Amino acid sequence: MDHNDFAERVERIVENVERAVSGKREGVFLAVVAMLAGGHVLIEDVPGVGKTLLAKSLARSLRAEFRRIQFTPDLLPADVTGLNVYNQGEGDFEFWAGPVFANVVLADEINRASPKTQSALLEAMEEGSVTVDGVTRHLSQPFCVVATQNPVEHEGTYPLPHAELDRFMIKMQVGYPDEDAETKMLKLSQDPVADLAPVVGVEEFLEMRRVVEEIYTSEAVLRYVVSVTSATRVHEDVYLGASPRASRMLLAASRARAAANGRSYCAPDDVKAMASSVLSHRIIPSATGSENGLGPDETTREIVQDILRSVPVTEAV
Repeated sequence: MDHNDFAERVERIVENVERAVSGKREGVFLAVVAMLAGGHVLIEDVPGVGKTLLAKSLARSLRAEFRRIQFTPDLLPADVTGLNVYNQGEGDFEFWAGPVFANVVLADEINRASPKTQSALLEAMEEGSVTVDGVTRHLSQPFCVVATQNPVEHEGTYPLPHAELDRFMIKMQVGYPDEDAETKMLKLSQDPVADLAPVVGVEEFLEMRRVVEEIYTSEAVLRYVVSVTSATRVHEDVYLGASPRASRMLLAASRARAAANGRSYCAPDDVKAMASSVLSHRIIPSATGSENGLGPDETTREIVQDILRSVPVTEAV
């Protein structure tokens, strides 16, 4: 697969999802890039702006298996991963797979479940496997968790621990559509996902992932990634900076963006374009950094932009 063909396939996926999710090209592109990089997506936005629709449309476009988990306070870990059930006819236990055994898993309102249930996703997200009663089962690939949470209603919610936030490659918002996009949305059917036809198969998408892994990255770009991530750990307005896992995910997302734009190499501009979405939710601002009148997300995004302005780019890329 040449890189122009790769970019054309990404464009087909994005355009197909946009048929259901009107006016959200940037968000759709970010989600596709994260999936190509093998990452997971956290969408934080108000109800009714298309978070669930985006996840379903992505799965439909890839002919991928889709499962939705509605996170509630009474949800148990076994409701996510599955459990062993005694089969009287066979006289033995058999495993009933939970909804996490799918290609695209929508964790809807993930912060409404208890920390114990939230943690049931950690192994799946990090290692692509699930362990129940000492037996480890590998998940099908591609595997992507698209989690949503509402930023304005916090009653009865459990904030995601930093260790879990760190598992999400990107955090994004969908936002309200403009008037033209909202008018176009009103012309769609009640279930626009049902009208979508797959444009890329699962095996074809896995081949695209292999192309991403082969994107050339120079030593200078690698050092630039590390310099940006390291700068979050010493910034005066940061209490806790991004981890080495963040460096790995920033590199993977940058490679995927380069491939999606039809290039065989990763450039500093790819790192700059992905840095805010990959790093912002991994940073905890200090008390000083939080006194600027901005919300936590705006504060950390501004910190990342400040770092990008201050960290020099090595010319030999």
